[in-house]
Amino acid sequence: MTVIQPSHNSSTTDALPHGIAPTARLKVLPVALVTLAFIAALGLTAFNLDAIIPPSQWLPALFAPSPHAVDQLVAHDSWLPRLIVAWLAGGLLGLTGTVFQQVLRNPLAEPTTLGVSAGAQLALTTATLWAPAWLMGMPQWIALAGALAAALAVMALAWRSELAPVTTAVAGLVVTLYCGSFGIALQMFHAPYLRGLFIWGGGSLAQNDWHAVTLLAVWLVAGMLLCFVLLRPLTLFSLDDANARGLGLSLRRTRVAALMLAVVLSAVVVSAVGVIGFIGLVAPSLARLAGARRLSQRVWIAPLFGALLLWLTDQAVQPLSGALGDLIPAGAASALFGAPLMLALLMRLRRAHWPDTPTEVFAHALGDAHLPRRFILMTLLCLLAFALALDAGRSAQGWHLLSSDALQGVLRWRAPRAIAALSAGVMLAVAGTLMQRLTGNPLASPELTGVSAGAALGMIALLLAAPAASHALRLSATAAGAFGTLLAILWFARRSAFAADRVLLAGIAIGALFQAVAGIVIACGGDRAVVLLSWLAGSTYSITSDDALHAVALCVVLCALTPFTARWLTVLPLGEPVALALGVETRRARPALFLLIALHTAAATLIVGPLSFVGLTAPHFARLAGARRPLAQIALAAPIGALTMIVADWLGRELLLPRELPAGLVATLIGAPWLMWLLARRQ
Repeated sequence: MTVIQPSHNSSTTDALPHGIAPTARLKVLPVALVTLAFIAALGLTAFNLDAIIPPSQWLPALFAPSPHAVDQLVAHDSWLPRLIVAWLAGGLLGLTGTVFQQVLRNPLAEPTTLGVSAGAQLALTTATLWAPAWLMGMPQWIALAGALAAALAVMALAWRSELAPVTTAVAGLVVTLYCGSFGIALQMFHAPYLRGLFIWGGGSLAQNDWHAVTLLAVWLVAGMLLCFVLLRPLTLFSLDDANARGLGLSLRRTRVAALMLAVVLSAVVVSAVGVIGFIGLVAPSLARLAGARRLSQRVWIAPLFGALLLWLTDQAVQPLSGALGDLIPAGAASALFGAPLMLALLMRLRRAHWPDTPTEVFAHALGDAHLPRRFILMTLLCLLAFALALDAGRSAQGWHLLSSDALQGVLRWRAPRAIAALSAGVMLAVAGTLMQRLTGNPLASPELTGVSAGAALGMIALLLAAPAASHALRLSATAAGAFGTLLAILWFARRSAFAADRVLLAGIAIGALFQAVAGIVIACGGDRAVVLLSWLAGSTYSITSDDALHAVALCVVLCALTPFTARWLTVLPLGEPVALALGVETRRARPALFLLIALHTAAATLIVGPLSFVGLTAPHFARLAGARRPLAQIALAAPIGALTMIVADWLGRELLLPRELPAGLVATLIGAPWLMWLLARRQ
């Protein structure tokens, strides 16, 4: 398993997606889209300012407001700081995203990769519930402390591996999942008290003074200067570790310096305006797709793209919820503009991908000696957990096993849930393994295909139209959303010959659209937000016997097809030239694999929602247990995923009676600490 990285014969300049001309000159389409976005942002800015104050008073209001004119004071002390904060925050996110992607050698890395946003949000959530007095004068310091604590935890987990990109990225994602799961659990139980955090979590840019402007401006200037100081060592990260050391780069010291710089800049943005996703991911990608080949170019082009995207987003949401746009978080809506722009650029480029390289997985492909015993052990543990999920329970007298008569009475409710959880765990684990093998990216998971996001959009549309819809109608809506998205992704990917990176980026863009809509719905509060949070966390509450039978049937059929892909999974990550030389028709193999991944993901999403992340963690558990070959990793990941979901559903049902925790949420709370322990032990 490896991150996507440049081939060994690259120069000290950054790896360039194939098919992009080696000039720094921007292409015609990106220039046209950026120009249109700039004109739209400028027009919306004028429109929003006109809603506050007439044009004849613009200049005095912005530069010398009268203390007796309320409209001028609002424009000067609230609207104008908000505009500048959008520029500065977008620029900082674009800069930090560039640094993260360069240091971790991964186009999926972003400012949230090291747990910055999740740590800040968890710190504010806990302070709101149990220490509200702390929020009176220092909410930004609480958020900053939480963000830095999460980032330090990530570095501690990856320290023994010298902060290797794979280990650091995976550790960051695990810490993010863990903090995020705790936050979701608290929000589910205390939703009426945390509505303000819903808005903050979506990235609210509303301002009352110039404090945030000063803070962000100072850090943006300092960050740009430090990035240019570190430009040469950062550029050397385009090479592999051996070549970088040969050129005199101190890997651990430089990684610590660069990551801490990016973490601090990200934490400053989070503490000032909340969690703003997608900008830090899409801005560097847009810079690459626009032709910025060298890091020295991306360091200033990506911040400009980030500033433009957040500016356009914020100005667009303001008319929808009043002059200051407080009700619709700008961060949650940023994907509404960034995702279509990213898709448009991807559709026009003939070929753009990060080169595949032979990976550690294949270099040590003979290390499967003890896997049969481990597979048998995991299967037995899975069966034991299944039996306990059916028979063991908790009452006022404590834990107990049911009598045969009592078991018959509850079996019709417990059995479908346990069967569905088992099936979903297997399918997510298999889909995650296939995804990481095919893309060569340890951050890839079934959620990144976009199919889960499509299912969630179907659920959101139904909740908005009919909040009291039946279970069958909800199932139909999620299925329609999932398969509609699947068809769209397959059509889109066909234009790029199913290149792995193009499908990943398209899935991320579609997933970001879902997150934007979900963030807006949650921020608006009400019963819809509670229902959506529960479903997103992976609830099995409403599973019926028919649902369980359908889940088992789909699981059996899809898993039976998976072994036929073993040769493709072994050959495709070696690169297209090698695959073609070995007789693998990549134009057929890749779409078949993506279709199989999407079907696994769609079937599991219908059962446990889109955000269980078992598909992310189970392949890592299997690999850390010694599975190297594709089928060995799939065979070991499947019972691990099933065991995780069964135990999660059982504990979520029994631990907090009469309340329940969704299985997907508990699965993350169970799997993340165990994966942290395994990562901390590795060298």
